[in-house]
Amino acid sequence: MNILRTEDALETNPQIIATGCPYCKTMMTDGVKFKEKESEIVVKDIAELIAEANHL
Repeated sequence: MNILRTEDALETNPQIIATGCPYCKTMMTDGVKFKEKESEIVVKDIAELIAEANHL
């Protein structure tokens, strides 16, 4: 797990962290869980965000 990248992302106080590949999403999700922030932050693939935006 690359906790440093998760820490970098968490410094921005995000509600959502978007990733571009399945491996990155898994690593970021694991990092968010490790930091016990899963109730505050959602990790999604960019494709998920695009699909959601098309349904608005």
